[in-house]
Amino acid sequence: MKEYLKKNGIRIAVIVLAVALLVGLGNAARDGQIGVVHNATGVLSAPMQKVLSSTVNLFNSIYGYLYKYDSLMAENESLRAQLADAQKSARDGIEASEENVRLREALYLRQKHTDYILESAKVVLWSSSNWSSSFTISKGATSGIELNDPVITEYGALVGQVTELGATWATVSTLIDVDMSVGAYVGSNGSSGMVVGEYALMRDKTAKLTFLADGAQIFTGDEVLTSGSGGAFPAGLVIGTLTSVQSEAGGQIEYGVVTPQCDLDALVQVFIIKDFQVIE
Repeated sequence: MKEYLKKNGIRIAVIVLAVALLVGLGNAARDGQIGVVHNATGVLSAPMQKVLSSTVNLFNSIYGYLYKYDSLMAENESLRAQLADAQKSARDGIEASEENVRLREALYLRQKHTDYILESAKVVLWSSSNWSSSFTISKGATSGIELNDPVITEYGALVGQVTELGATWATVSTLIDVDMSVGAYVGSNGSSGMVVGEYALMRDKTAKLTFLADGAQIFTGDEVLTSGSGGAFPAGLVIGTLTSVQSEAGGQIEYGVVTPQCDLDALVQVFIIKDFQVIE
């Protein structure tokens, strides 16, 4: 409507003026104001003045509205842009603050484990497969990362392991992935076992504690840590907590369901352990 009035405003004004003039003349004739030729000028001038005044006021109002509308639209777009900039600045500030917290916690971790050589990386893409639990990070071989390097959070909770490697990227398989297995010990008596990924549990974001030593006793609420056996992972990393203890093979074999310590859905930044002291 606005564009139509802009393009056809003059044409509409002429039409309105002509119609108003005819109406004015008609009214004058009916009132007996056009009786003779010498009265025509006087009769026409009064209606013309009214028509012209009304038309000018009408189109001043229309164009005033249009210009005000354009001005409001431009102001609205400007405010939208300013709001978007402010929101981006706020997000950037929050992200920077959260990253500072993670780096500070990682520094404490380095001080506690002086043998760790850590490399921080951002999570850039999660796998879309329903058959695995993995994600891509922003660093790779050029940053000194190698295949099978352990991956943790800033608090030292186990996330997983590097399973694919590129120059500037790497794939991390999480500890609930079906192809993952981690040596573990659990409970106050340090019963040994393995935490492995299992498809049915992976969908619930949990893993299985199995291959327990004979006579091992495990209970719901027990903390599960890496054992360090095999040298793939440092000893003492927190894997998670036993959230249930179940049995299979007719009740002869006991196993546990482990909920990871790290919140996989909330991962933004991780830390790769490029080197550590293996305890024999």
